[in-house]
Amino acid sequence: MAHLVNAGARLDRLPISSFHYRIFGLVGAGMFFDGYDLYVAGGVLASAIQTKFTTAAQNLQFISLTFVGMTLGALITGFVGDKMGRRFTYQVNLLIFGLASLAAAFAQDMNQLIACRFVQGLGLGAEIVVGYSTLTEFVPPKTRGRWLSMMAFLVVAGFPVTALLGYLIIPAFGWRPMFIIAAVGSLIVWYLRKNLPESPRWLESQGRAEEAEALMARIETESAGGAPLPPVVVPPHVPQVAASDMLKPPLLQRLIVGSWVLITINTLIFGFVIFLPQFFLRQGLTIANSLAYTLVLSVASLVGCAVGAYLSDAIGRRWSIIGASVVTIVAGYIYARFDASADPAIVLSVGFVLIVAIYVQTAILFGVYTPELFPTEIRLRANGICNTLGRGATVVSPFMVGALMASYKLPGVVWLMISLVVVQIVVVWAWGVEPRNRGLEDVAAKA
Repeated sequence: MAHLVNAGARLDRLPISSFHYRIFGLVGAGMFFDGYDLYVAGGVLASAIQTKFTTAAQNLQFISLTFVGMTLGALITGFVGDKMGRRFTYQVNLLIFGLASLAAAFAQDMNQLIACRFVQGLGLGAEIVVGYSTLTEFVPPKTRGRWLSMMAFLVVAGFPVTALLGYLIIPAFGWRPMFIIAAVGSLIVWYLRKNLPESPRWLESQGRAEEAEALMARIETESAGGAPLPPVVVPPHVPQVAASDMLKPPLLQRLIVGSWVLITINTLIFGFVIFLPQFFLRQGLTIANSLAYTLVLSVASLVGCAVGAYLSDAIGRRWSIIGASVVTIVAGYIYARFDASADPAIVLSVGFVLIVAIYVQTAILFGVYTPELFPTEIRLRANGICNTLGRGATVVSPFMVGALMASYKLPGVVWLMISLVVVQIVVVWAWGVEPRNRGLEDVAAKA
């Protein structure tokens, strides 16, 4: 039954149409608010500690429990998404973090806010796993890197948006409106996303051939627009895999690669980027100047995602990851040698390059590379495990960053990041596969 529909081959040969843009919009809108919620912590915590609503220790608990929630959310979603489907899982997680964001806006003390943030984390971790994996199964291989990197662009757009809104709102109105914006936006998207179709690839992998065929017929009609479609190139038979196959080569090596690169990029973002406002405060800047500096650097995140979108299809995933990793090491070493209050021009210019390099990796590792590594029937579970380990590492990274800042200041934090990136280069070089211009079924069948 699994090979009667040939959903993968039929989807891969479709021309880009309104169908693809609609899927991108429905998935991308939720992913944007996921990114907004991810990055809102930087400005919120800097403001909360200045107004004595929280302490430095509570801030670390806030960040750490966010990642505990995200870790659990990523793991649970992987299994639920492969069992119940992409569409069902997407709706549930969006509702969770929308309602939790609303509750966070009305928290009466920091303990309540931390509890709300943990629940938010469940939805945030789930969204990352199911969002990228779902889009992966719909878009054609020739432009898959671009589509998924632009999805990462939408997620990362939450960084400059929260930085801008934080700069405009927090000094005048405090941090609570930041959570209200997240809640209202995500709940609107939850309602609109009822029109999101299920993945035909997933339906076929579950033996639901009739549903997959009916859905594929509708998709092909919309995509064709009355014109003839290219012929279907039926791929070689790919045996279905079970979850236990993740512990055997070649999927084991792919699981190691996916896990390590997500450990690295999560630590870069949530052990360095999200701490930028607090780093600047420690160097003597005011809260307004700290948020302004962060806003400038946040623009680099969008540039990095755009560069990643181009490079992932132009030169491939592996070389893009390795090249951006090298730039991260060089720029990070230079960045750690200067003080923001004494050398603002150097800090902003080198910091801009560093953030670009980090977000080239973000676009490719979160959005493109990891979901491509695994077959459809275990894609969410494997991607969920990789994200679980990535998020799990960031549960402890805020405490590591706090300790390094206290003992070694910013250079200590940067050297931690550089060490992780060096290992990432080795792992991707040794075991990474190249999915560029290859169908998902082909990537699943061959190393």
